[in-house]
Order: sequence, then C-alpha cells, then structure tokens
Amino acid sequence: MNEYQPRPDDRALRGPGQTALVDPRSAGLVPFRAAPPAEGSIAEIDPHEIWRVLTKWRWLIAGCTVLALLVGLAISLLATPMYKAAVQVEIALAQDDITDTNNRGNRQTAVRDPQYLATQIGLLKSRSLAERVVADLGLNGKGGAADHPRVNAGTIQRNLTVVPVPASRLINITYVSPSPKLAADVSNAIADGFIASNLERQYGATSYARTFLENRIAKVKSQLETSERQLVEYAQKAGIIVVNQNKGDDGGDTTSSSLDSASLVTLNEALSAAQSDRIAAEQKYRNALRTAPQSQVVQSAAVQTLIGQKAGLDAEYQDKLNIYKPDFPEMQQLRSRIQSLQRQITATSGSISGAAAGDLRAEYLSAVGRENDLRSKVNGLKTSVMDLRGRSIQYTILQREVDTNRQLYDGLLQRYKEVGVAGGVSNSLVSIIDRARVPGAPFAPSITSNLAFALFLGLMLGVGLAFAIEFIDDTVKNPDDIKDKLKLSLLGVVPTAPKGDAVAELLNDPTSEQSEAYSSARNSIDFATSGGVAKSILITSCAPGEGKSVSSLALAQKFARSGRTVLLIDADMRKPTFKVKLEEKCGLSSLLASHDSIRNHIARTSIDELYVVPSGPIPPNPAELLAGRRMRELLTEAEGIVDIVIIDSPPILGLADAPLLSSMCEATILIVQAGRIRRPVLKRSVARLQEAGSHLIGVVLTKFNARTSGYGYGYGYGYGYGYGYGREKEGSRSDPQRQLSVNAD
Repeated sequence: MNEYQPRPDDRALRGPGQTALVDPRSAGLVPFRAAPPAEGSIAEIDPHEIWRVLTKWRWLIAGCTVLALLVGLAISLLATPMYKAAVQVEIALAQDDITDTNNRGNRQTAVRDPQYLATQIGLLKSRSLAERVVADLGLNGKGGAADHPRVNAGTIQRNLTVVPVPASRLINITYVSPSPKLAADVSNAIADGFIASNLERQYGATSYARTFLENRIAKVKSQLETSERQLVEYAQKAGIIVVNQNKGDDGGDTTSSSLDSASLVTLNEALSAAQSDRIAAEQKYRNALRTAPQSQVVQSAAVQTLIGQKAGLDAEYQDKLNIYKPDFPEMQQLRSRIQSLQRQITATSGSISGAAAGDLRAEYLSAVGRENDLRSKVNGLKTSVMDLRGRSIQYTILQREVDTNRQLYDGLLQRYKEVGVAGGVSNSLVSIIDRARVPGAPFAPSITSNLAFALFLGLMLGVGLAFAIEFIDDTVKNPDDIKDKLKLSLLGVVPTAPKGDAVAELLNDPTSEQSEAYSSARNSIDFATSGGVAKSILITSCAPGEGKSVSSLALAQKFARSGRTVLLIDADMRKPTFKVKLEEKCGLSSLLASHDSIRNHIARTSIDELYVVPSGPIPPNPAELLAGRRMRELLTEAEGIVDIVIIDSPPILGLADAPLLSSMCEATILIVQAGRIRRPVLKRSVARLQEAGSHLIGVVLTKFNARTSGYGYGYGYGYGYGYGYGREKEGSRSDPQRQLSVNAD
C-alpha cells in the first residue's frame, strides 16, 4: 500500500489546527543578504592565504626552482670567461680666463658646473673616442698587434663602463673582454685618447677663435672707415661745424655741439643776466619813487643846515611865546622866518629827489634796452639752431654708427690680443691616477652568483606562476572563498569521496569522513536561526553534478537519525534522482496535476523517520506546475505531517524551478562543488535567489580536497579521527549511479 499512515508518535508531534506555513519572522528566521565585496577594493594581505597558495603549488614552485638552477648551471659552464681591467682618471675643474677691466692682466677662476662631470662621462662613452682607440690599437686589422682580435667601435662602447666615484672628481673606466691583455690595453687607450682629444679640442677652439676674430676685425674695420667717411661728407654738405666732442662717462656714444649751438648757449646766459639786471633796476626805480628820495634828502648837507636853522628858530619862538603873545610883532617876525626856512627845505628836498629818480630811471631804461637787444639775438639764433637740429638728425645717426663700429672694433681687437696670448698649449684637465693592469683571472662567469640568481629567479617565477594561476582561477576552491570573498555563511565542508567508494555506502557508514561532514552541517543548520531548524528546507546548486541530491539525502538521513520525522521531496522533475517501489504515476508531478493527498504518494525508506516523495512522471512543463498554488498547498500539507520537509530542486542557473521553490520554503541551502563553480556564477545564483525572496541560510562546500587545496590533511574538522583502525580495505567498487535507492528493506 502506497499511502503513508503516520504513527501515533508522529501525530503527537503537532496539535490540531496547526498552520502549514510558518512566518519566517515569527520563527526567528532572518533573510540572508549576501554583501558582495566592493569592486576595486584593496584586498588585505592574509599570511594564511599566502601559505595556502604556496603549499598548494609547492611542486610547481619546486619545479621552476630546479629548472632555473639547471639553466643557471648550464649557462655558467658554457659561458666564455670574461676579464675586466680598470683605469682611474681625475677630472679637474674647468678654468675660465677673466679679463680685468683695468687691463691689469688675466686671472683664472674655477667654474663649478654640476653638469660638467656628466659631460665628461658622456665624452668617454662617445663613438668618436671608441673609433680613435680602434685606430690607435689597430683593432680594425690595419697594422695592429697580432695578439689582438678584430674589434669595432660598437663592441668597445658596449663593453665599456664609466662610473664616477661618489663625492669626488675621480672616474673609473672599466673594459670587459675575453682577452685579458686586450681589456688592459683598451682601458689605457681610452684614458690616453680622452686626454689627447681634450687637448686637440682646446687647440682647435683657440685656432678657430683666432681665425674668426681676424675675419670679424677686418670686416668691422671696413665698416668703421666707411661710416666715418659718410659722417664727414654729410657734415660738409649740411654745413655742420662741430665745436667739441665729449665721450660719455660709461664709454657710450659721443656727444657733439655746433657753433650756433655754442653761441646760443652764450647769448642765453647773457640774456638771463640782463633780465636779472633789468629786474633789479626796475625794483630800485620803483622804490625810489616811493621812499628812496627821503634818504637822499636826509643825507644832503644843505638840507641839514636849513633844518638846523629852522630848529633854532622854533626853539626861540617857543621861549618867547612864554613872554609875548603870538600876535606880537616880534613873534610874527619869527614865525615868518620859520615859514621861509620851511619853504627852502621843501624846495631843496624836491630838487634832490627829482635828481635821484632821474638817475634810477635812466639806469632802468638802459637795462631794458640791453635785455631787448639780447632777446632779439637769442630768437634769431633759436631759428638757426632749430634748422640745424633738423639737419643734424642724419648727422647723429651717422655719428652713432661710427661710435658703434669703433666700440665693436676695439672690443674685437682686445679679444684677439687675449686669444693670441692664451693660444699656447694649456694644461690638460684630465690626468691618469692608476693605469690598468692585465687581469690574472676572469671575473665572469661566477657560478656561485649565477646559481644564487637562478635560485632567486626560479623561486620568483614559481611563486609568480602560482599566484597568477590562483588569480586567473576564480572558482570557489576552499572554505575561505565562501566566507571572505563571497561573504556567505559556511554550513559545512564535505570532503571528496575516495575513488571506487559508493557515496550511498559512505553515507551509511557513520565513521566515514563524508558522514561526519554532513553531521557537522546538520548541526550548523540547527543553529543557523534563532528559532531552530526551519520546517521546510530547499537544497539547490548553481549547476548540475555538484552533489545537491546526495547532500539532500545525507541531510535528510542526519535529521531523521536525530529523532525528527523528515520528508524528502524530489522536485527535480527533469532529471529525477531518487527511485522508490511505487507506481509510476505516483510522485510530485502527479500531485501537482491533481488534487490527490500527499499521503498517498509518500514512500518509506530503509531509515526510520525518513520518507520520500519521488518526482513522478516527467512532465512537459515542470516550471508551470511549480508556479501554481498547488505546490504551496502540498508544502503546507507536508509540513503538517512531518517535522522537516527537505526539497531537492533542480539547479538555479538556466531554470526557474529553484527560485520558485525557494520563495515557498522557510530556508534555502546552496550546494557548491569546490574547484568547479566560478565566483561570478555563484554571485549570480545568489542574486537570483534573493530576487525571488528566498531565505538563504548558508552554503555547503562539497567534493573538497584538502591536499590539493593547500590546507594539509584533515582541514579544520578532523574527519576520520579515531576511525580507520581495524577497517578492512575493501576492493574496488562499482561506480555509483546517479539514481539513489531509498527503499525500505
């Protein structure tokens, strides 16, 4: 009989009128929202992750290192021995000749040019110097030494090294060659040739300067003579007479003055003096008209005599006035005499004042006449000078040209004399400190250095390749990727099954690592929410073949063995996994297409408390069947019968079944196969579940190989600890089929 009859203890687990679907918030379930790491964020350096990558790819790193050591050893043994010879030279500071402005001689001053030493190093590396060495040593096969091989200038430049000694003016010149004698000869020839080329450049520069100055002096002299001739001819033609010429204080242009200009200056000065005299005479004359005659009257002797007489009569008149009355004849006579003296004083003063004013007026008129005469002459000369200035414009231009040519000629002549004095052989700025000696032993190849470098290069290459592979491979490989890179909760890690072992048998063996792993995952699911384990759990994966069906069966077994009644529903109606001994028409697809009770489609299994609803006949439209209300009614009915409903759904990507079912279940668990699913694929899968409103509580990582992942043995869980002793190693088993039998014995 196919109908499932719940046992009395099953019915005791739930009361009458129990609701089928539990509100996630009332059950303590919190919707999971993965927070993907921000793009472009800087990842922190994790020493454990670095050690994991190095451990995982240790054989690749070791292979690269050994290969590099072998290549380095082969290169060292097959390389041609090279000899190195060095010569040390000193570069003195450049000396500049500075001419004294007072012509008291020349003095040399050291020029501290920061680019000078770099310039000398560049000259030592120049191609011209290399060609000179080739010619001097006969390395081109023309008259050279028989023991020297033929070498061109490019080879010398490539094998030559010029290195300055820090904080000094010393330079080390090193040449590398397979021939020890050639290395020493080329190094010494470079130093000798550099000294000779410096002296040649100095002599060549002096000779060129002398020739250049001679040509310039001859040209400027001709220009000076021509300009002087033009100046004289124009002065004669324009009638310009130059009285004097004065050289500027700074040696600049010459200033000249004509005859009319000199006369105008003289007359202008005389006119200024005449104006001053006229102003003084006018002032005296005006003062004389007001106050000046009184002083002359006072100073006159006749006036003083008359004033004295008048004063005596006034005194006598006053004395007699005390005796006689004013009408007395004698008093009238005295008064008449006083009046007569007063008239004489007035007449004498008037004559004296008139004579003084006349003299001052005559003097004033004379000054006015002299001023007018000088002004008329100045005005006449002004017109002549203005006309002369118009004619002197061209004269000034010619005069300036003459002065310029003369200064240029004098300067070139002075410089030519200095070059002639300094034209002798000067001291070389380069001197040899230590000459190169023939080396007694090669400096390269160095087997120790080459092997050390090969070891370092091999290690870097191996480590670089390991991290490059890890960077390119963006699959989810280990539990840390789930927690750190994807920010998802990790419920459990299931190790990969050994080759030849059937998965069903490993799950039935409580001592196997896989069974222990699913037990640990069951415990994590129990504590995933605050309200305990969810009533309905959907188990899905990103792609097929990741172990979701095996994980569904394993978790159902673990929950059933813990004392809970579990119903496992095979919702993958496209590729059913579980097979039971029921009629073919029984199953989820038949339930969704009818109104039959789910009790009639439940099958018992070999495990107590574990029951299964198969997928049933394969329908043409599984997604449409799951999207209807019938699936929710069946899920509600199943939750009222058992403690936990576990649904094995199809993969997420490419199908709509898993998102539809996840929106109906209280919790969703995502199965991820280690080393297969890429992180972007997993992110898209999680995003589809979130868009459907599912409650993702975590991820179970399956088929994890701790050895190949760089985590060592028994990663984190100690699977197999205490077991394995006394277990017989069975022979090779047949490969497990996709369909799992869950029938009762």
